[in-house]
Amino acid sequence: MTNQIYAPEKRLEELGYELKPLRKASGNYVSCVRTGNLIFTSGQGTDEYRGKLGKDCTIEDGYAAAKQCMLNLLSVIKHEVGDLSKVKRIVKILGFVNSAEDFVDQPKVMNGASDLLVSVFGEKGKHGRSAVGMAQLPHNNMVEVEMVVEIEGD
Repeated sequence: MTNQIYAPEKRLEELGYELKPLRKASGNYVSCVRTGNLIFTSGQGTDEYRGKLGKDCTIEDGYAAAKQCMLNLLSVIKHEVGDLSKVKRIVKILGFVNSAEDFVDQPKVMNGASDLLVSVFGEKGKHGRSAVGMAQLPHNNMVEVEMVVEIEGD
């Protein structure tokens, strides 16, 4: 990527991605909560990727699932603030990986989400991260991701 500054939505388009409408919550919660200049999202899975890493699916499948989770999260942020250029910094992401008992490559799976953020936001997309294995996720999702984002003050 060159040193040229891109609007995040334009960068997503150049990368071949389109933000989908918000997914319906599967319980009694909201997609995000904003307090001050921070947005805390609820976890986002996908509608496309199901199964257990290390048993039903590969690291590459998980990487793609994590990337789709992040696209779903960016839809949440865009819905909340109207324009992704208001993102000041991606603070932290937390990835839950539906893992077989002996699967230990959760960080490789979560690189799908992290790589997308850096491709779209550059330095502002570099973040803290945790990647943890889970015995099961809702709806047999392969991956679920949540994030904390700092936005420009209003």
